[in-house]
Amino acid sequence: MIKELERLKESETELMLKAPVVLCILIAGADGTIDRREIKEAINVAVRKKEKTILDNYFKEVSQDFEDKLKVLLQSYPYESAKRNPILIEELSPLNPIFLKLDKSFSKPFYDMLKELAEKIAGSSGGLWGMMSVDSEEAKYIRLPMLHDPSQNNSVTR
Repeated sequence: MIKELERLKESETELMLKAPVVLCILIAGADGTIDRREIKEAINVAVRKKEKTILDNYFKEVSQDFEDKLKVLLQSYPYESAKRNPILIEELSPLNPIFLKLDKSFSKPFYDMLKELAEKIAGSSGGLWGMMSVDSEEAKYIRLPMLHDPSQNNSVTR
């Protein structure tokens, strides 16, 4: 169990653990195609983030079988991105009230990690030699409009 998530309900903890995978599907699949480079970049971000930070234990948990989790979860959504994306956004939006339950020393780095993950995935395919180009569909989501920066919230509910 991840210490920072102990005070959450089981469904909230599950969403926190599932969020990077859901985000990967949203960003990588926004243009209608989830390519291998996008999945690889998401895995690389999760694996590299195992350095000593407040998210250390979180990444140890999330990075285990990331690709398998992504493939299994992807099968539970509609194939067409136009149908899939609203569902994914709806799944990620409940993170906002969860952020209020967490200490900002965890919720802010978590939010920042999701933003970094979105940017890395979006920039991993397309463009010159498949690098550093963000598709217009991916650009809609890269700033995570469905999530609010926890550092902008003034209250913490415990």
